[in-house]
Amino acid sequence: MSFQSVLFGQESCSEHLNDIGAPAFFVDLNLAQVVDAITFRRDEYDLKPLFYTPLHNKEAIQYRQQIMQDLERGEILRDIDEFAEKMRVVRRYLALAKKLYYKYNREGWFLEAAALYCDAVAGLEHALERADIRSNGLLQFRDYLTAYLTRADFLALTTDANACRAGLAAIRYCIIVKDNSVKVRKYDGEIDYSVDIEQTFARFQQGAVKDYRLKLSIGSGMNHVEAAILNMVAKLHPEAFAALDAFCEGHSEFLDSMIVRFDREIQFYVSYLEFIAGLRALGISFCYPEMTDADKEISGKACFDLALAAKCAAEGKNIVCNDFYLAGAERIFVVSGPNQGGKTTFARMIGQLHYLGSLGCPVPGKAARLFLYDAIFTHFEQEEDITNLRGKLQDDLIRIHDILEAATPNSIIIMNEIFTSTALQDAIFLSKQILARIIQLDALCVCVTFIEELATLDAKTVSMVGGVLPGNPAQRTYKIERRPADGLSYAISIAEKYRLTYAALKERLTA
Repeated sequence: MSFQSVLFGQESCSEHLNDIGAPAFFVDLNLAQVVDAITFRRDEYDLKPLFYTPLHNKEAIQYRQQIMQDLERGEILRDIDEFAEKMRVVRRYLALAKKLYYKYNREGWFLEAAALYCDAVAGLEHALERADIRSNGLLQFRDYLTAYLTRADFLALTTDANACRAGLAAIRYCIIVKDNSVKVRKYDGEIDYSVDIEQTFARFQQGAVKDYRLKLSIGSGMNHVEAAILNMVAKLHPEAFAALDAFCEGHSEFLDSMIVRFDREIQFYVSYLEFIAGLRALGISFCYPEMTDADKEISGKACFDLALAAKCAAEGKNIVCNDFYLAGAERIFVVSGPNQGGKTTFARMIGQLHYLGSLGCPVPGKAARLFLYDAIFTHFEQEEDITNLRGKLQDDLIRIHDILEAATPNSIIIMNEIFTSTALQDAIFLSKQILARIIQLDALCVCVTFIEELATLDAKTVSMVGGVLPGNPAQRTYKIERRPADGLSYAISIAEKYRLTYAALKERLTA
């Protein structure tokens, strides 16, 4: 099987992949924050479109999971980092060569880029040969790389680059500067007196002394004097510079498209593993989920919101994990409980887990079994748009109608606090109608709501409740527990905490 991609295997990859934008639900699920953090300082690879493209095939997801596991094992990640750094320099040299004005200056940097490219490719092939590789993706790429190193074009590139550099390195010449003139002639075996001078005065050195030598900056470009000198050197040694001309003309497009593709795509894995490494160092678990399309029995152990976890880790705060499961005919989590108790975070977590799992990435948690969805839809509260001349309730209804029209039985729908802008009875009626549609559709759903009657609407609904500390209802545990809704909003505890009860207000006003 021939190598195609370390991201897509033998699947056909869209030619317009780079034009893909972030999915509509990214902001609601805080995945935009996560991808921004993962791709930080990697703009040159344009990785975001790769994170905007989920997979919908179990074999394709397993293909990526196996590569991730290879990279986590042994020293292969360090070897790939070394290859990536060399390729980064190659690109910098090539970009520099295009900007320079003087011919031999351009050609010199082009030659250096080609030589470094050969070294990078050969070094990576050697590293992969000794690595404990088990994934089909990296095994196929290693086979491709081994074959590439024996191809006539690469062998010619390596041979010509080495010969050209050796020919230029062997050149010796003299510069004669007198008054306002500069002359160049061939080296004629003149003695290098600098060595004798250093040896003579070395005996007088006593301890550390001040260095009075002028530090000359080394630049990548040339001024007109340096270019003129180089042109005269080229006339004195035409064979070496003719070889340089021939090299640049004969190998003008030396970069192999598959290796360039690998160089970019492997950063998808490297960037994600580097991002979660900091959390793993704190003892936080990540796992490779089981992705299933055979049933909708999903589960997770010690899972968490990745965006919130990164923020908590940066601030030195603890990360709260939650378990969940749906069994049999169960399809919908109805999440209720006190405000600021982690309900929305739980809903985001379910969405994040499924999306990251569909990318083939390790997901936050000790274990997870996730559904291979076809689409994710979210409905989170938005500010009212005064330009469309519609009210908040009408906007909500239109958005939810669009979701229900587009969703299929294989979709995931996440709704957060719907119909907060209308009366309670209207909210109950509308919410029941919408959940009835989702139940009929048999789609997976998370519904965060203040309407606890929804939790017992059907056998497909499961009640999840935000917990509080026993004996102190004002203290949230941020644990979302699978139990019947208790009808307690704990609003009085919040009012007491901030001295906003009737008695507290009366006391403060009469004081």
